[in-house]
This record gives sequence, C-alpha cells and structure tokens, in this order.
Amino acid sequence: MTNMIQTAREQVAALTQAAYQAAAASGALPAGGEAVRATIEIPKDTSHGDYASSFAMAGAKALHMAPRAIAQAIVDHLELEGSYFSKAEIAGPGFLNFTLGPKWYGEVLSAVEAEGPAYGSGSEGAGKKVMVEFVSANPTGPMHMGNARGGVLGDTLANVLARDGWDVWKEFYVNDAGNQIDKFARSILARYKQLILGEEAVPFPEDGYHGEDIKELAQAYYEAYGDAGLNEPEQDELFAIAQFGLERNIPKMEADLKKYGIQYDQWFLESSLHNSGYVAETVDLLTEKGWTYERDGALWLNTTELLKKKFMAEGKTPEQADKLDLKDDVLRRANGFYTYFAADIAYHRNKLEVRGFDKAVNIWGADHHGHVARLQAALDALDLDGSHRLVIVLMQLVNLLQDGKPVRMSKRTGKAIALHDLLDEISVDAARYYFNNRAFSSPLDFDLDLAVRQDSENPVYYVQYAHARICSLLARMKESGAQMCGAGQIDARVLTQPEELALIKSLAQYPEEIHLAARDYDPSRVNRYLTALAGDFHRFYNACRCMVDDPCLQAARLKLADAARAVLANGLNLLGVTAPERM
Repeated sequence: MTNMIQTAREQVAALTQAAYQAAAASGALPAGGEAVRATIEIPKDTSHGDYASSFAMAGAKALHMAPRAIAQAIVDHLELEGSYFSKAEIAGPGFLNFTLGPKWYGEVLSAVEAEGPAYGSGSEGAGKKVMVEFVSANPTGPMHMGNARGGVLGDTLANVLARDGWDVWKEFYVNDAGNQIDKFARSILARYKQLILGEEAVPFPEDGYHGEDIKELAQAYYEAYGDAGLNEPEQDELFAIAQFGLERNIPKMEADLKKYGIQYDQWFLESSLHNSGYVAETVDLLTEKGWTYERDGALWLNTTELLKKKFMAEGKTPEQADKLDLKDDVLRRANGFYTYFAADIAYHRNKLEVRGFDKAVNIWGADHHGHVARLQAALDALDLDGSHRLVIVLMQLVNLLQDGKPVRMSKRTGKAIALHDLLDEISVDAARYYFNNRAFSSPLDFDLDLAVRQDSENPVYYVQYAHARICSLLARMKESGAQMCGAGQIDARVLTQPEELALIKSLAQYPEEIHLAARDYDPSRVNRYLTALAGDFHRFYNACRCMVDDPCLQAARLKLADAARAVLANGLNLLGVTAPERM
C-alpha cells in the first residue's frame, strides 16, 4: 500500500544519487560518492523545504571537498522534471532542501481515494502470526477501570497490528483455577450458608471477596438448590459452587466487553492446561533442562541464574547482574499443587510452541513489572526465545475525575466503579477514545465531565465533529449542483494555500502513524494523529471556501475535503469509534 511520506523520502535519495552520478561524469565531483550514506529528514519549519538531505556533509570526507561545494554541484545536476519536487536549494553548511510539488500532492489524494478503507495499511508484519492477550481479568467479580483501559488498548493495538500486516489473534485468558477460584468459591459458600443459618452462625473468610456480587451469586445458588448444599462434602460443594459462579460471571464479562466493542477470537481457560497435564509436562521439561531444584518439599525454578543469563545477553556485566535483587520461584508447592507462575509459563509455551505464534503481546498492569523478565527468562529456558517473542506492554493506572475530584465509587451502587457502571454514564465512543488517548506508559486522568461535553475541549467530540462537518459540507455542495470529481480529474496545481498543503501533508502522514503505532505498541498515536488532522481540516475550512466561482479550484477543494472525511472515518474505525454524519 502507498506511503507517500516514505515514497518521497526514497525519491530524494534517488534524485540526489542520480545528480551525484551526473556531476561525477561531468568532472564536477570526484569519484567515491556512491557509498555516501546521507540522512533524509523532514524539517519542522517548512520554510527550509519539505525534505532535507545531508548528502553534502556526509560526503565531505570521501570526496575531499567542502560540503557547500558538493551541494552546489548536486543542485546543478539535479533533474526534477517529472519528480515529486518543484525545487531544491542549499541551506546552512550544505543541506539540500527539497520542496514538494503538485504531483506529490495530487498522488496523496489519489492514494486516499484508490485505497479507500485500506488506506494506511502496511506490510511490516509480513503475515506473521501475533497473539494479543488483554484484559484477562479474574472471573471472580465485575471488571474495573483498569480493565476498561486495558480492553481498549489491547483491542486497538490488535487493529493497528493487523493494519500493519500482521495476522492477529485476540485472546482472553480466563484464570479459572488456583487460589483466587478457591477464595471465590469459599466466599460464595459462606454467604450461601449465612442465608440459611444466619450471618452470626457462619464466619466469613478473612481473605474472602466482600462485594455485593458475591451475595447475589449466593442468593442465586440458594434459589436454584435450596439448602441441599449443606449436606454435601465441602470439597464437592466448593467445586460445584465455583462452577456455578463462573458460569454466570464469564458470560457477564463477555457481554460487558461486547457492549464495549470488544470480541475475542478465543476465551482460553487456565483449567484446560491443568486438566490436560500440560502444566505438569512444562515443569517436567524445565527439570529435564536442568533449571529446577527441590527444597522444603517444593519444586523451584532457578530464576536467579536464568535472569543473570538473560541480562548478560542484553549487555550487563556479571558484576551488574550479581547486584540485582533476584530470587527463585516456586513451580510446584509441597502440597503438590502447581503455582500460577507454572501455569503462566505453560500458557505461553502453548502460545509460542503449540499454536505457533511468531510473537505474543500481553497487556498487563504496571504492578506486574517484576514478572516480565522472569516469564521471558523461563521461556528462554525452554528454547522459545521469550526475550524477543514475548512483548509485555505495561499499562499505568487510571484516575477517574468528576468536578475536578477523584471518583472511586459508583453513585448508583455505592461500589467501586465497574466497566458496566462507566458505560451507563458515558458513551462507548467516549470511553474508547479516552482510554486510548495517552500512551500506555503514562497514567491517565479520565474526566467524566469532559467526556460528555459537546465542544472542542472534548477530543472525541472535536474529531467526530470534523467528520460530521465535512459530511454536511459535501451534502450542501451536492444540493447546489457541485459534482464530486475523481482524484485523477482534479488539477492539484490550484491547491497553493498553506492550509490546503498542510491538510494534504497530514493525510499523507496516516500510513506512517499506523506503522509507528504498531512498531512501538502505542495505538494512542492514532488518537493524536486524528486530533491533529481534525485541526488541520478546521483551519482549511475556515481559510478556504469550497463554493467558489473557479470550477477547477472548487473541484480540487471538494476532493480534498472528501479525502479528509475518508481518513477521519478510517482512523475512528481503527479505534472502534463511530464516525457520525450529523452532530
């Protein structure tokens, strides 16, 4: 697909090299310039041109000439006819500054039109398989604000990676085994017994879950089975009540996420790893490779040595590695039960070895920071190159604000704010846009008041309004009899105003932004791009009338507005946000 930013950059390099060859052939420059590796930058100040090549400075040593003399010879032999550039000038110590011409601007509009919804696509992923695992909240209660941010971050990142050429799979890992499920079951069982025997007669577990949702599950269990559960062996009853709770909580999670615009390719159950013997097999494999030892009846992973090996491979010295606060991890407790870490290693082995994903990307809360290198090192121990194939995106916390003050409790329920509470207060569009509006590495202040405002201070409204404004403009122009021309029919030479050229450059930047968002695992770049694009359109709209007497200029401006509409809709769709035609 077309990336006009990169295409122009490549043409600067080709034109410069061709000019050098011509200058060398004429005797104006000596031999030796073929190996010069120049940088090609985009100046922030467009008065310095649109692209700047450092060829003259980079070649000064090899050519034994002053940079400005080299630059002059290059400019004298440049052939810009038919290129994307209208002129080239020398600046400063010898920069070669290239200014874009009408051909480039016209081809940007042609690319937007020709590629339609696929505009912005790249091929960096080359069809390789990547799994994006996100949210993966414990199914023991409602999803909270951190899950809300992780949900949109993971879903949007998956969309961005797919657009950049990856074969993407989205997965939710259901922690339906282990200590938290035992605690979940004991909490429901205690509330269930309290319903029958009275609260004073049944102590509640000190570390139990105290939410109203636990009481609701206990009530539902009582309504389904009466007091029959009092007569069952405790372990049998705990298993039954856990399954009862999970069968109700997991569909609720699915429904909340679906309302939020998120659907997964698979909900993967942790219990399947235990039931199939895969966790035990993975731990046995680590033992066979010599990375485990027994102590106090438990089986331990020699995480300390694995991390030292990993850190030294990354360039740390043995002395630096020795100074790190490292410790080993239990894989199998003395009671024979496998730890969560053992199951996590098995799950990621399943991703990379069994299902053959080239890369696994996880969205985790920042509080999991200490777990990242340990899991990667464990996968390294299994010869799965976890240090490179497992990418962990650590997401910072969300601060919910209203009236300028932190909000932690729902006014409706009096409980901690859950995802479904939030979506009762604001639109899905606002939630998805806001939660992706800052880089994952930064804490996010989510202002509830701002999210519902209908003015330019609200970023989602600002971008959506730009799209709706263009749709209204196009409708009015059509009513007046104006015809929408194809990009190939307009004359880009008539687009000369700074606001026109700035808007086209902004449209050209979109494929580059998607590529960088995928490369850096930072989909918030798309939000920042759309906000900037909306601003460029508003400035164009205020400075350049579309309904003018000159039919050639009118057709060109109309096409430019339509191209902006298409890219705004494209980007909003990538974020899972609607592109309204009226507001």
